[in-house]
Amino acid sequence: MTIGFIMMCHTALDRAAQVARHWAERGAPVVIHVDKRTDAAEYGTLVKTLADLENVSFSPRFKCNWGTWSLVQAEQAAAEQMLARHPEIHHVFLASGSCLPLRPLNELTAYLAAHPQTDFIESVTTAEVDWTTGGIGLERFTLRFPFSWKRQRRLFDRYVALQRKIGFKRKIPEGLVPHLGSQWWCLTRQTLSAILQDPRRAEFDAYFRRVWIPDESYFQTLARLYATSIESRSLTLSKFDFQGKPHVFYDDHLQLLRRSDCFVARKIWHRAERLYATFLTDRASIDPEAEPNPTKIDRLFHKAVERRTKGRPGLYMQSRFPKKDRENGKTSAPYSIFQGFSDLFENFDGWLSKSAGVRVHGHLFGPEGAEFAGGETMFNGCLSNSATLRDYNPRAFLTNLIWNARGERQCFMFSPRDTQQDIDWFTATDPNAQISVISGAWAVPLFRSNQDFAAIRSEAARLQQIEMHHLSILRSMFVKARVRIWSLADFVENPMEPLQTIIDEISPRGARRLTEVPQMVDLSGFGQFLQSLRNQGMQPRLMGDFPVGDDLSPKAPRRGRPYLVK
Repeated sequence: MTIGFIMMCHTALDRAAQVARHWAERGAPVVIHVDKRTDAAEYGTLVKTLADLENVSFSPRFKCNWGTWSLVQAEQAAAEQMLARHPEIHHVFLASGSCLPLRPLNELTAYLAAHPQTDFIESVTTAEVDWTTGGIGLERFTLRFPFSWKRQRRLFDRYVALQRKIGFKRKIPEGLVPHLGSQWWCLTRQTLSAILQDPRRAEFDAYFRRVWIPDESYFQTLARLYATSIESRSLTLSKFDFQGKPHVFYDDHLQLLRRSDCFVARKIWHRAERLYATFLTDRASIDPEAEPNPTKIDRLFHKAVERRTKGRPGLYMQSRFPKKDRENGKTSAPYSIFQGFSDLFENFDGWLSKSAGVRVHGHLFGPEGAEFAGGETMFNGCLSNSATLRDYNPRAFLTNLIWNARGERQCFMFSPRDTQQDIDWFTATDPNAQISVISGAWAVPLFRSNQDFAAIRSEAARLQQIEMHHLSILRSMFVKARVRIWSLADFVENPMEPLQTIIDEISPRGARRLTEVPQMVDLSGFGQFLQSLRNQGMQPRLMGDFPVGDDLSPKAPRRGRPYLVK
């Protein structure tokens, strides 16, 4: 049994000549179509290069444009020439100039001999297709497409919208059920002859001339009329990305191509010297009877598409900067934010680092600059503590810090005094964030300061307003972070329980009961301080029920005699 190859060539004609010679010298006829827009000198060189091969011929040339009828015309002319000049062939294999045989020709011939009446062409109805790019399924067969999708996109879209609006529909020829599939097929002589010699060919050609991307539907549809046995798959390995563009294979894809067990692959980079040197030989196949199975490598392609479209969680880079709220995770790893703890406890960051075994920073968004752990001025990834650089893009600063230190949990302090409050929504909607807040703790440093009381009152009003806005965000329905909020009074009453909860969540594997807590600042007189603020006209609302005296424990309400209401 003999197989003939049709090659559709546009560029890199030197590589196409190598592949054509490889097939022709092993007894397979080759008909080559070269795009009429290709330089005449390059075409002449190709003809001279293959002039010594009697079973290589060149078909009439057409100017081919992507997704247009000209491609089908070129395929028809080459197929007619193949059938007329080579009556001995039983199958015709359509390939491109960028295709490369992955297995010896004798294996392909033996495989087709075992399937003498089978046509290998991907052919599925539009209802079963989920890979059509551009949002047009069945409409590609019922609308008109006089404008180029690539060169006249605006006119293309407007004309499609106009036809949809007025309800225009072309009539599909009687007896045809539109099918779609890969352009790269392998048809039996019987089926291909029936398509080209059909009495209704003029009618079918006139209809498909106005179909969008007819090279993916002409043979795929007509083969259903004449084929006795169709394998709806291609023998050519051809992968496409999420935009419908073909993946290009390079030298480092050598082992990947071998694993597919396919007979031919496209699209091969024309400078992939290793691939051409490896596959254009008479090497022995590892498994001559292996069934072509491109799905064996689908997992890698799906992973590549996911990496291209979604990216890595928490990684922002110039080559793939996602739109707002369409990123694959805001940050790359869990982290903790503590608000009010450094105001209430002395050396809280040192105690937390020791107790939980994590990296604890100070106020990363402090007004003077980022307070990195250990007083460092530069963090992983050359992240500077400069307030100017940080404030240029505070969200990027935070995501960079988490990404550069992934593998080690990061913790930092936050306060209404910090300069960057616009990260509130970012952290509140980040599932990786753990936010712990002691509301009203910002008043403790004011209580311990020696400022004029009028200035203290003004600053307290400002900080309270900032924290109230922050808490309203943390209590909204859109929050995805793990949020815990205690009033200052409730926390002071029983600090051990919330601290134990925080430690258990940060390091669950090393969970143990706390035996020591950080030193709390002296709050004697703090209740009177809050009362003084009230007396001056400022109403503290976030500290909870703080006693006015020195006793910090809230007093139990007086129980009166029970009574009945009739």
